[in-house]
Amino acid sequence: MSIVTTLAELDDLYGAAVPASIAKEIDHISAEYARYIEASPFVTLATVGPEGLDCSPRGDTNGFVRIHDGKTVMMPDRPGNNRIDSLRNIVRDPRVALLFLVPGSGNTMRINGRARIDTDPALRESFAIDGKVPRSVIVVAVERVYVQCARAVIRADLWNAARHVDPDSLPSVAQMLGAIAARQTA
Repeated sequence: MSIVTTLAELDDLYGAAVPASIAKEIDHISAEYARYIEASPFVTLATVGPEGLDCSPRGDTNGFVRIHDGKTVMMPDRPGNNRIDSLRNIVRDPRVALLFLVPGSGNTMRINGRARIDTDPALRESFAIDGKVPRSVIVVAVERVYVQCARAVIRADLWNAARHVDPDSLPSVAQMLGAIAARQTA
């Protein structure tokens, strides 16, 4: 096994970046990029903290990540399992990355920036759905935005319903947790 341990080795292995991959990165949300974000019902939120990394799925109706302006996006924190790993990380290290998916599109959109957690009542209320107000809103100051080509989604054949896995063929959450608990008490 040969392990790459230096940037020089990595550069030798891959060569220079394709110029278009650099040109598509901007420091704000363009009108075209905004259309993609507004169409997305699903985003992953990547954070970093003292305990390590976290990548959390977030989903809601299309456009649930609100564009405040060309340098700011906002996302409600809907109820979940209350682990709040991402939020804990944001409090200690504001660096975040968002990866947007739009069903049917092969492209993905990335935003890198710095986040804060806002609990302003009026802001939270503006994200209410069916009378349910999020406990907080994640506000991201955009530093870099870029679209990524469809190669990974195409290779995965992600949107092909014929390739979707029958959920009943997978262990349920209860089965996974039960197996973990059984091993811990054995």
